[in-house]
Amino acid sequence: MKRDIEILSVTYLRGPNMWSYLPALEALIDIGELEDWPSDKVPGLPDRLESWLPTLIEHRCSYDERGGFLRRLRDGTWPGHIMEHVTLELQSLAGLPGGFGRARGVDVRGRYKVIVTLWEDSVTLRALQLARELVLAAYDNRSFDVRAAVNELRDIADSECLGPSTAGIVKAAEQRVIPAIRLNDGNLVQLGYGRNQRRIWTAETDRTSAIGEGISRDKQLTKTLLSACGIAVPAGRMVSDAEDAWAAAEDIGLPVVVKPYDGNHGRGVCLNLANREQVMAAYPVAAAEGSGVIIEKHLTGNEHRLLVVGGKLAATARGLPAWVTGDGRQTIRELIESQLNSDPLRGGTGWSDAPLNRVGIDSATRLDLASQGFQPDSTPDAGVRVLVQRNGNVCHDCTALVHPDTVRQAVLAARVVGLDIAGIDLVADDISQPLDAQGGAIVEVNAGPGLSTHLRPPGLPPKPVPDMIIEHLFGGADDGRIPVTGIAGTGGTRFAARVVAHLLQMSGRKVGLACRDGLFLGSRCIDHRDSANFLAGQRLLVNRSIESAVIENGLDVLLDQGLSYDWCHVGVITRMNPDCLVPERYIDSVEQLYKVFRTQVDIVLEKRGIAVLNADDDQLVEMASLCKGEVMFFSANAQAPILAEHAERGGRAVVLSDGIISLKHGTHNVAQLRAGTLELPIEGDSLAADDGLLAAVAAAWANGIAADLIQAGLETLEPMPASRVAA
Repeated sequence: MKRDIEILSVTYLRGPNMWSYLPALEALIDIGELEDWPSDKVPGLPDRLESWLPTLIEHRCSYDERGGFLRRLRDGTWPGHIMEHVTLELQSLAGLPGGFGRARGVDVRGRYKVIVTLWEDSVTLRALQLARELVLAAYDNRSFDVRAAVNELRDIADSECLGPSTAGIVKAAEQRVIPAIRLNDGNLVQLGYGRNQRRIWTAETDRTSAIGEGISRDKQLTKTLLSACGIAVPAGRMVSDAEDAWAAAEDIGLPVVVKPYDGNHGRGVCLNLANREQVMAAYPVAAAEGSGVIIEKHLTGNEHRLLVVGGKLAATARGLPAWVTGDGRQTIRELIESQLNSDPLRGGTGWSDAPLNRVGIDSATRLDLASQGFQPDSTPDAGVRVLVQRNGNVCHDCTALVHPDTVRQAVLAARVVGLDIAGIDLVADDISQPLDAQGGAIVEVNAGPGLSTHLRPPGLPPKPVPDMIIEHLFGGADDGRIPVTGIAGTGGTRFAARVVAHLLQMSGRKVGLACRDGLFLGSRCIDHRDSANFLAGQRLLVNRSIESAVIENGLDVLLDQGLSYDWCHVGVITRMNPDCLVPERYIDSVEQLYKVFRTQVDIVLEKRGIAVLNADDDQLVEMASLCKGEVMFFSANAQAPILAEHAERGGRAVVLSDGIISLKHGTHNVAQLRAGTLELPIEGDSLAADDGLLAAVAAAWANGIAADLIQAGLETLEPMPASRVAA
C-alpha cells in the first residue's frame, strides 16, 4: 500500500467565512488509500502520536472532554482529522495557542477539507505541511523530529507574526470587540475603522508625540527637562572622548556610569566604574552603541521599570543583577548557559518572548568580569559568585509597593517628555520609600517600552497593561467602529450597494463604497475595477476620512477570501438562488450554499446590529433565527406569510405593493414611498431589480435615515448602466 496525503489546494480566508468568525486556512487534501486505514486499524499509531505530542491530551474534540481527541484516535478517525489537530498543536507549541479547527469530507472518496485558524500565511501553511509529514511518519512507524519542527515554526512566527506587546494590545482590543487590521509586515496595527480608527506600533500610539519620542532619545535633554521640573535625576554630562570622560568622572565623583547618549535596551551601559582604567575602557563600549557618550553618577540600589499609560501608573517591575556560581569545572561562559539561560523566564524575541532576555557576553560584560579578575573562559572555583550582568533583569512585579510620590514623579516625567506611554527607569533601594530620602533617581524615560516584563511576571498573573492601553485609546463604550453595511446575495447586490451608498451620502455622511462597479469615496470613483472583494473593502476601512462603509460581497468573496470586516451594523442578503451552486468548490447543495451565505448574518453585531433579509426567500426566512441583533424583512409580496407574524412581534419590514414602498413597524405604517417612476438598471431580471431596491431602502432605514430623506434620495438617484459583471 502506498501511504500518502496530497495537499491539492490551499485557500486563505482572511476574514469571517463559512467556517469561522476568524481568518482561516482551508486546505483540500486527498488521503488516497489511507481512506481504508483509520487510526484504529494501524498498530501503534495512537501511541506514537501521543508520545510525540503529549499536549494533544488538551484537545477535547467532539467528546468535549480532556483527552477527547486521543480517545478518537483509539476509536478510529481519518488522516484529515488528525492533520487538523496536529496542525493546531504544532502552532500552539510554537507560541500560537488556541484556535479553531475542522475536517470535513467532500463528495469524492478520500478528499477532505482541513480548516484551521490562520495566524499568518507562512506559519499556518508550514504547520499544515509539517503536520502532513508527521502524520505520514506516524502511519509508517518512522521517526519524526518534533523539536526541530516546532523550532522551525517558532522562527517563522518570530519573524512574521506580531510581537508579544502588539499582540497583547490587539487581544485586549478584540475582547472589547474593537476591530484590528495589520497595516504592514511589522507591528503597525490599526484599531477601529475609518474616521474612528487609532493606530499602534508596539507600545507607541498615534497619540505618542514625535517630539516627545525625540526628546526621550536625547538622554541629556531629558535629564535637563526633568531636573527643571524638580524630578530627581543623577548628576552627569556628555563627554567628547575618553579623557573627557575621566575628567567628568572626577568632577562628579566615583563610582560612575558610562552609557550611550541615545542607546536603548541597556546596550553599552557600564555601571559602578570606580577608577580611571575602567572609565577609559568603558568609553569605546558606550560610543559604539550611540552617537555620543554620557557620564553619570552611579546610584546604589535596584533598577526599576515603571510603565506609565495615559497619565497613570500601569505596572512596575524590579530588576536584580545576574550572578553565576562557580563549580570548579565549568567556564563562566558555560555557567551562563547552565545557570541562567536555561531558565524558562529567558528567551528570545517575538511570540515566544520571555520576560528576561538571554544573557550574552558583550563588551560591558567583559568589563564587569575583568573588574572581578575574570575572563569569559575563566573557571571560577566552587562556590565563587561572579556578577555577569548588572541590568536587563527587570521582571519582578512590585506595582503595589510603589510610593505615591514616586508614582507622581514618574507620571510627571512622562508628561514632561511628552509621551502618552512611557517606560520610566529609576534606581532605588526601596521602591516603597520616597526617592529623595534614599538618593534614588529617574535615570531614563523611554518611548515604546516593551510590555513582556509586565505580561509575564514570574509567579504572578499578567498585569492588565494592554487593557489600560485600549482604555487610553478608546474610553468608555467607544469601539472605534463606523457603520458598515455588508451586502450579499445572488441578485440585486450591486444595485443595492449603489443605492444604499447614495442614500447615506444624501444624509450628509462621508461614504465609502466597494462594489462591482468600482471603489468610491463619496461620488468619486478612485478605482474602476471590480471592487467587490476583500482588499477593496479593507481599503475603505483603513481610510481615515470614511464615516460609513458599504461593501458588496459576491459568492466568490465568501468562498475564497472571507469578509473584509469582522462585524457589521447592517447585514443584507438579497436572495439565495438555489441554482447558484459552485460544485468545483464542493458547494453542491442548497444546504452548503446556506452555510456560505449565513456568514453575512452571523456577523451582524449583537443587539445593535440589523439583518436585512428577503421575506420572499424561505431559506432567508429560516436564516433570520441566526441573527444576534434585529431582523428587518423586505418583500415584493405584501401577503408573504412571515410578514404578519413578524408584525405581531413588533418587527420592521419594507414592502412593495402597486409601486408604493411601505415602511412598517409592527402593524403600523411608518411611511409610504413612491417607487413607480424610478429607472431601475437591468441586472439579470426585474426580480433582482426589485430585490436590490427594497434591500437598499431597508438598509437605509436600518442605518437611521429618515423616510423623507430616503424618498428624496430615490428621486435624485441617477440611472445606472448594467454592471460589467452579471448580478
